[in-house]
Amino acid sequence: MQADSEEPETMEFDVLIVGGGPAGLSAACRLKQLAAAAGEELSVCVVEKGSEIGAHILAGTVFEPSALAALFPDWQERGAPLQTPVSRDEILLLRDSETASRLPNLLVPKNMHNHGNYVISLGNLCRWLAEQAEALGVEIYPGFTAARTIIEDACVKGVLTGEMGVARDGSHKPGYVPAMALRAPYTLFTEGCRGHLGKQLIAQFKLDEGRDPQHYGIGIKELWDIDPALHEPGLVVHTTGWPLNENDATGGGFLYHAQNNQVYVGLITDLSYSNPHLSPFDEFQRLKHHPRISRYLAGGKRVAYGARALSKGGFNALPKMSFPGGLLLGCDAGTLNSSKIKGSHTAMASGMLGAEAVFEALGNGLKGAEISDFAQRFQASALYRELYAERNFGPAMHKFGNYIGGAIAFFEQNILRGSLPFTLHDRLADHASLKPAAECSRIDYPKPDNRLSFDRLSSVFLSNTNHSEDQPVHLRLSDPQLPITVNLPIYDEPAQRYCPAGVYEVTAADDGSGKQLQINAQNCVHCKTCDIKDPSQNITWVTPEGGDGPNYPNM
Repeated sequence: MQADSEEPETMEFDVLIVGGGPAGLSAACRLKQLAAAAGEELSVCVVEKGSEIGAHILAGTVFEPSALAALFPDWQERGAPLQTPVSRDEILLLRDSETASRLPNLLVPKNMHNHGNYVISLGNLCRWLAEQAEALGVEIYPGFTAARTIIEDACVKGVLTGEMGVARDGSHKPGYVPAMALRAPYTLFTEGCRGHLGKQLIAQFKLDEGRDPQHYGIGIKELWDIDPALHEPGLVVHTTGWPLNENDATGGGFLYHAQNNQVYVGLITDLSYSNPHLSPFDEFQRLKHHPRISRYLAGGKRVAYGARALSKGGFNALPKMSFPGGLLLGCDAGTLNSSKIKGSHTAMASGMLGAEAVFEALGNGLKGAEISDFAQRFQASALYRELYAERNFGPAMHKFGNYIGGAIAFFEQNILRGSLPFTLHDRLADHASLKPAAECSRIDYPKPDNRLSFDRLSSVFLSNTNHSEDQPVHLRLSDPQLPITVNLPIYDEPAQRYCPAGVYEVTAADDGSGKQLQINAQNCVHCKTCDIKDPSQNITWVTPEGGDGPNYPNM
């Protein structure tokens, strides 16, 4: 997006990084390490929309420490928050709401074994990475959104931060803060899955030309305090089958035993599902009632809730990552390894790879010129080899379901010890996968019991989500009529079900003329599912005021 013609106040850096997640912070640390080793001064800035580093970070998380060890070989001495090594794995095939079978370890695809990994809070790891970055001299600005990209002469020159103190009618409230221009020869975009600027850059520079469409899942997660007698630190449980298979959907559940008698429990629902009546939130509530999950939660207390989309397209959907003036890295590009159910170490590896490329470019005097050899650098990396080897996993799951898809993964990883000599593709975008509601079975979800299952609003409360009510709505409808003229009659308006935060409601129109789509933007947990799954591609997520949104503790 082009910057306004009237230039606001400007700050200039050598490298600007948009997003304070694992990719962005790893890139920042690596840049300063390289500069220190070369005896050079390099100004690096990280801008983060959350109120603090980690506030918007949500993941499982079982963490593979390979990239962390490459960035900080002495991470243990530095006190990185990896305190719960995985003790054992269980993969459960949930046959129905009552029964399950454990998959023998010999039949588990090798990428799903977690020996040597850790159960962690990714938010806390990012907070720790931010401390390392600041100690190296990185400037970090939380609470500031990167609202627009500055593009001049077809080259990215930086970003404009979002204004603060703007009322819904566009007027300036007391305490108004204007936008600021953050400029740099190179900008690294590490916003996480479905980054709103990354989405624009992919379209503007045609970075996805010739690639499969990106595919996504929505991950919904809770943190529970449980009975110490039921707690087994380091136990990692994954589930497949029920409840999603009852509605021809794919994905899987997880339950990870962390430290301090706490567990993470969640469900990932692939957004390729076809039944518009399906509600990922309510599927997750059902999952917790399965005896193999409820046995750990019984008598416990839910203490946190969150939701976030994740990129699952893998290697086949990776866009070109370089363009004049910058790079698209980490989950902004879609580097998650879905066969491992892990994206943190790949995001970190991507960030470091980008940092090394930018440092070399600056050293060669390339002030904003496209790093045209980045594709070759990526192809020579261990990250490329890891993602290439799992390129059939996602398409196999979408085309053949979890059971046959899992069998293909087992054959590739355990028998062939490599990938098939051909590539499977999934070229149907997630937003195009919905069938008309009249062709699909309605789903009657049980009411929450407020012991294991809960409603959306009480869940959002636990995410500590807050938005100033008197500000422009950050969920934009390109055509305000489409929800009622198209989505409601054809798809029974799926937004009221796929949103995990109760943002979208179908209500009586204010003028009594019929129905309307009500947008409760204050509830938004920034998961981006609406931007992805809306069948009309009518909803665009943009940044609200800096610092708004969820504030996740220990997630």
